[in-house]
Amino acid sequence: MKEICKYLLGYLAGFTFFMVLIPFGFYELSQLDASSHGKVFFGSGTLRFILFGVIFLIGAIFAIWSNIFLYTVGKGAPTEAFGVAVSPPTKKLVTDGPYRYTRNPMVFGAFSIYLSLVVLFNSITGSIVFVVFFLLVVMFLKHSEEKRLIWDFGKEYLEYREKAPMIFPRF
Repeated sequence: MKEICKYLLGYLAGFTFFMVLIPFGFYELSQLDASSHGKVFFGSGTLRFILFGVIFLIGAIFAIWSNIFLYTVGKGAPTEAFGVAVSPPTKKLVTDGPYRYTRNPMVFGAFSIYLSLVVLFNSITGSIVFVVFFLLVVMFLKHSEEKRLIWDFGKEYLEYREKAPMIFPRF
């Protein structure tokens, strides 16, 4: 029962942060450059909405698919952020499903969703923050998460790392 509560709290905290607070932040940032609204990416609202929908759908599929795979196959979840454990760690290195295309399908999914919002909001400020935020997350993954995965899974992870790209899927 305690482990289930930890999973639920971890997922609730993660969902709130990554799928509510960060998107809300992108919305708020888009308000900073409201005078250029509609002029940044595409003038056509229809094209922008189609692009938003496609990118958002791809991101949502990867985010959900990777969470399900990590829980069912890896028997765990993303374990920590900045040294704070938010869920029980995976017991098995997952290299199939969405993980055969990228080592970080959740990150790819989340950033696809954020990119779709930048496109939807047509925000210069949002696009700059998106790029900076993306680079910071990549640095965090390289210096924190990858070290933990090497510690947890050793040679198996190092071999997997050679085969699968870090963020952007290779089909």
